[in-house]
Amino acid sequence: MPSFTVFKGHESGNPVKSTTTKPDELTEDYVLIRITASGLCGTDLHFRRANMVLGHEGVGIVESLGPNTTHLKKGDRVGWGYETDSCGHCIECLQGSENFCPERHMYAEKNTDQGSFATHAIWREAFLHLIPEKLSDVAAAPLQCGGATVFAALDGVRATDTVGILGVGGLGHLAIQFAAKMGCRVVVLSSSERKKDEALKLGAHEFIAMKGLSTLTDSISTPLNRLLVTAAVPPSWDLLVPILAPRANIYPITVSPGSLEIPYMTLIGTGVKIIGTMVPARAVHRRMLEFAAFQGVEPLVEEFAMTEEGIKEAMERLERGEVRYRAVLIPEGK
Repeated sequence: MPSFTVFKGHESGNPVKSTTTKPDELTEDYVLIRITASGLCGTDLHFRRANMVLGHEGVGIVESLGPNTTHLKKGDRVGWGYETDSCGHCIECLQGSENFCPERHMYAEKNTDQGSFATHAIWREAFLHLIPEKLSDVAAAPLQCGGATVFAALDGVRATDTVGILGVGGLGHLAIQFAAKMGCRVVVLSSSERKKDEALKLGAHEFIAMKGLSTLTDSISTPLNRLLVTAAVPPSWDLLVPILAPRANIYPITVSPGSLEIPYMTLIGTGVKIIGTMVPARAVHRRMLEFAAFQGVEPLVEEFAMTEEGIKEAMERLERGEVRYRAVLIPEGK
């Protein structure tokens, strides 16, 4: 059987070059993709020591198709994200919420011999997304997870809403752009003034540096209807709760192993809701791509070679918080 190059996690924490076998013939609706770009997501750091192919923000070109494919063709440019399969028949799947399917295939859970840190990958056509022409491969890759995640938290927002975004990083800088392009008033909350100019250029209307402040009520013009928590450290709810509008929604987006703690009276007295969110269902993912292409939402990226050395450097810089703001890996010879 033929094979292609992949990069796996290793107990050392540094990726290693390996191979994955490609079947002689594709079955069902499986599609072989030649990868042209891969985003590096913070979640990838959690699995850098696991014996699995890394990466889940992939973009590439369709090279061959299984017999049951229906709409993709050779040469199409596609992307995929955190979810790559579901059962298709449970209630969640039938109502378009396949991201909550009990049998869903998420990154690092199943199909761990495939990933976007590779020359090729094989996925179901049903979970591949056509990339709009206006989005380059490099711009599209981080949208497959990072962009999709923040867009899901903004799904259904109104242009009259005030959206607070805590943290200006890989997720936050995309959330600022999406919320501003949706017509919302965007308030960015950060630890210091360091990223103020950049946040305002990305579309923020207000910027609050929280370090040293005992209250934020005098610093904000309008209470927040939504708060997207994208910062790496837990927020200070004593500061944030007073600037939330009644019945505001809080979306904890950053993946953290700890607990989320918030005062009871915040929920009881103001009707504030904490809403769990994750990568969206496919319909929302595809709306995100079309919206990003039409509105010109693009990540700020740094490019690295998709080699053992390049991936190691990108991961180390991401872990130190030195990437501005998303790392994208480019295969050799692309």
